[in-house]
Amino acid sequence: MPETRYKINPDRTKPWNELPDLPIAESLYRNLPVFEQLVLAKEALGKLQGRSIAISNPALLINSISLQEAKASSEIENIFTTDDELYKSYSETMDEPPQGPVKEVLRYKEALWKGYETVKRDGGFSQAYFTETMQEIKQVDEGMRPPFAQTIILQGGTGPNAGKTVYTPPRGSKILEEKMENLCRFINDDGAYPLDPVLKMAIGHFQFEAIHPFRDGNGRTGRIFCIHVLTQKGILDMPILYLSRYILSHKIDYYKVLEGVSQRGNWEAYLIFMLTAIHHTANLTYEKINRILAAKEAIQAEIIKQANFKNPEQLVQMIFNQPFSKVKHFTEKGIYAENTARDYLNRLCTMGVLEKKTIQGHFYYFNTELGTVLGD
Repeated sequence: MPETRYKINPDRTKPWNELPDLPIAESLYRNLPVFEQLVLAKEALGKLQGRSIAISNPALLINSISLQEAKASSEIENIFTTDDELYKSYSETMDEPPQGPVKEVLRYKEALWKGYETVKRDGGFSQAYFTETMQEIKQVDEGMRPPFAQTIILQGGTGPNAGKTVYTPPRGSKILEEKMENLCRFINDDGAYPLDPVLKMAIGHFQFEAIHPFRDGNGRTGRIFCIHVLTQKGILDMPILYLSRYILSHKIDYYKVLEGVSQRGNWEAYLIFMLTAIHHTANLTYEKINRILAAKEAIQAEIIKQANFKNPEQLVQMIFNQPFSKVKHFTEKGIYAENTARDYLNRLCTMGVLEKKTIQGHFYYFNTELGTVLGD
């Protein structure tokens, strides 16, 4: 039985200070159902990686896919914003600092890319990486929970079990630091822990969520961590996996399989869930990239056909860098003078390429094809 191979958490109301160190026993993941799903996940990731490296304009992915990942990940934490609010704020970040839920979503996006650069620079993960990622998301200076912090995870919703304790993470002097150090060693040292990197990512994700080292921001930090493991191990070149979309759509199941590990030692169900999420998400992201590129090529061909736009390739690239464009985006980069940029954007509206929106007295030009793909 799973309980004999993994020391579970017998009392969810008490801190799980006996959370086992990594690695877990091979018998917990070396079985046919897990390996079959692993093959599917890795095939999908390979296809996504192959498509992404052929793209000449990385900003197309950086600004679009990662923006939607940030929105979905924030919704898991009940932080909601509309697409228009998000796209508007993203297009104005230099002039008008975002506020409220939009600010938290954009902070996630910044943490996604800041952490990616940190791991590339350092060659691996550290406690500082996790702390800095959380701090970027939450815009706070604090680090790991102090030993006296009475952190517990409560059942949400309005059902009969709402408000009951679901899980109590480890607590005590140096316990969090020791468990985080073990997690970092497990992820970083492929010689001592020669495990498939996708499996290593999934196991490491559970361990981070079980340690729950911060007062807040653990969920978003843990999801960013997943993507960074895949880039650090060379599975993906860029952090473009749309992972949170799947978790958001299967939120109840996600929390059930996490609980299944801590309460029953059921690693198989958890790993199959995470590998299915990777498989589904990689295919979804792959299809989104193809649709974005097809739309970009079709629009560029139509604009060139008109034969009365200067620098048509730069024009199309700019309107695909983010869903909302503004005149200043073109003037600040020296692509067009202000009157030319305004004229071209208005003509693209007439052609049906863009939709002109007025929000709080300012004009924005919405790329309808890009917005449709991202919204699906």
